[in-house]
Amino acid sequence: MKKKFIHDMLVLENKVLSNKYFLLTLQPPQGMPEIAAGQFTQVEIKNSKNTFLRRPISIHDVDYDKNNLKLLIQVIGEGTKNLSQIKVGETLNMIYPLGNTFSLPEKDNVLLVGGGCGIAPLLYLARTLSEKGFKVTSLVGGASQCDILEANEYHKYGEVLVTTMDASMGEKGLVTQHSIFNTEKFIYSKIYTCGPEPMMKALAGISREKDIDCEVSLENMMACGVGACLCCVVDTIDGNKCTCTEGPVFDYRELKGW
Repeated sequence: MKKKFIHDMLVLENKVLSNKYFLLTLQPPQGMPEIAAGQFTQVEIKNSKNTFLRRPISIHDVDYDKNNLKLLIQVIGEGTKNLSQIKVGETLNMIYPLGNTFSLPEKDNVLLVGGGCGIAPLLYLARTLSEKGFKVTSLVGGASQCDILEANEYHKYGEVLVTTMDASMGEKGLVTQHSIFNTEKFIYSKIYTCGPEPMMKALAGISREKDIDCEVSLENMMACGVGACLCCVVDTIDGNKCTCTEGPVFDYRELKGW
């Protein structure tokens, strides 16, 4: 088991992306520990009367040269709303890095698919794969243009495709309805995905049909992050597994019902 850290991270930037999303840039009190794409952190929420447990947040990106990491967060409830108000110069207590990681593909031409804030763990994956020489295409989807986040950042590592339900950006429809899934256009050897479960299950079905690998990052509720509370258990072909310790990344073929 790799070493975990509890750090008070210095807030370098709190960037508002929209009324629903914000991006934190954080710096550890010392050098950045080793972090792999797909891992997450448990964040303490201060000054929130009804938020007793830490919140699991995917690690969005890591920059070792600048000694910082980024968290892309959606405002959903009291905890994340309170977190969105943190100011530059304050500190955020984190336990990290937690969970397992995405695996490297065996072949080139991989497709990363994210819906809404589900793109959160995929930017660091795109960076990692690109730096290792793989050709990366990122497909992001949302209800409207306001839900398409960090598209310019993904452009640094390869082609970016977009779908929106209202056609305000990219192709109209769900990400799984994008034209690249037409047989003659589909050239990818593996799919990596994070987002709403119905979307990921649909991508698992596409992967099964095309007989290619697919890894999914589950967004189950994770209260402790270390496998103690068992609230994030998922049913697999090898029995129950904790999403926080044996996930959050799974090969879709491991998951029952997928």
